[in-house]
Amino acid sequence: MEKMFNVGKIVNTHGIRGEVRVISRTDFPEERYKTGNTLYLFMPGSKDPSELIVGSHRVHKNFDLLTFEGYDNVNQVEKMKGGILKVPESQRGELEEGEYYFQDIIGCVMLSIDGEEIGKVVEILTPGANDVWVVKGRDGKEHLIPYIEDIVKKVDVNQKVIIIEPLEGLLP
Repeated sequence: MEKMFNVGKIVNTHGIRGEVRVISRTDFPEERYKTGNTLYLFMPGSKDPSELIVGSHRVHKNFDLLTFEGYDNVNQVEKMKGGILKVPESQRGELEEGEYYFQDIIGCVMLSIDGEEIGKVVEILTPGANDVWVVKGRDGKEHLIPYIEDIVKKVDVNQKVIIIEPLEGLLP
């Protein structure tokens, strides 16, 4: 089977008409959750995914709310809670220069321009104007690194290395 990428997790149902509440893990929710798209639901403890066709998508209070074709009431979708929604690698589109998929950045080692290891990217936050990369240092402390040109100097997803020039006060 083709490599699959996580695009969201079903955390609850919403209402009685078969809508599910999803915490999104994709940069492109409007593209991933477009009506008619196919998503694969991986449930804990199950080997084989279920194929789902998106029936509708809307955003409500920081959640993506989805319905799926053939599932029109809460009883049918209740069992999907805790499931991970994925797409095959072939559905990943081409990105512009300087754009990266979250899963390509997470796990990269971050170094300063002096070659000092800062840590490994463990999470990406999207609070507003720019993404913030959460980097866990060897000491276990987390550093928040904004993804801006002034700081991030080089990203090599193939080598899993990111080089930054930290602004004064960014790192202890």
